[in-house]
Amino acid sequence: MSPQQTPTAEAIAKDGASGPGCAKRDPILVARGVRRTFGALTAVDVDHLEIPRHRITALIGPNGAGKTTLFNLLTGFDTPQSGTWEFDGRPLAGMRPHRVAHLGMVRTFQLTKVLGKLSVLENMRLGATGQTGERLRTALMPWLWRRQERENTARADELLARFRLDAKREDYAASMSGGQRKLLEMARALMTRPRLVMLDEPMAGVNPALKQSLLDHITGLREEGMTVLFVEHDMHMVRHIADWVVVMAAGSVVAEGPPDTVMSDPAVVDAYLGAHHDVDLGASDGAARLEAQLVEDADSPVGEERTS
Repeated sequence: MSPQQTPTAEAIAKDGASGPGCAKRDPILVARGVRRTFGALTAVDVDHLEIPRHRITALIGPNGAGKTTLFNLLTGFDTPQSGTWEFDGRPLAGMRPHRVAHLGMVRTFQLTKVLGKLSVLENMRLGATGQTGERLRTALMPWLWRRQERENTARADELLARFRLDAKREDYAASMSGGQRKLLEMARALMTRPRLVMLDEPMAGVNPALKQSLLDHITGLREEGMTVLFVEHDMHMVRHIADWVVVMAAGSVVAEGPPDTVMSDPAVVDAYLGAHHDVDLGASDGAARLEAQLVEDADSPVGEERTS
């Protein structure tokens, strides 16, 4: 999706509003007063956040902003000191991760979590939910679960072909490249037939040859009616595929709105760049311009003001 095709705020938020905590027309995930501290450090302090249904939402912010910690809290991998959150109207506080996934809210990890000594196909089968053969009492009765296993295998093969991993079907997952593991983790998440897919830095460590494939798969999830929430540092990519952007800094949501609006928000520029307000984070050369300005600052005598 190009920036020109990005939905307007009116199509996503009530009354066309934007800004931290704005209400959405049809949110699939709502968090209220979620707070997580580690000693004196406040990692997450989110007053109100709504994720729009059937959209791609990017969660951005500088390192240490609390993005992954928020992911962990919402999916049951960590417990906050306070707060409530709901997925499709169902409270999730205190729910264990596997129960959250069964409801249709799945996630991937910044560091891929594949089982290296199992084959790619076996990794995929593990992603299926409600497997009859997982229970001890029925595991010894193969006639009860063989049909389901065939259906799961067919679903796995379909997804492996879609993600162009079918040639790796029988290989050990440990033999895959970093980018292929990212694809496998995303494909395995789809075995649950989720409604919300949460991707934690899906492009991290992926070579350029696979990046476009990952981008296409992410936009493809939206086309199939799923909701996507992803963490990313590549602002050009965010502007290219995101319908809505949420910005975190120091644990809090400091801005949200359509990509073009957010990229020019002074709060976002401050969070990323400090005084470098003249850099467009979403532009293709934004990172290069920022690097050049930082080098220029480093070379300047102490106390000398930049005149550009």
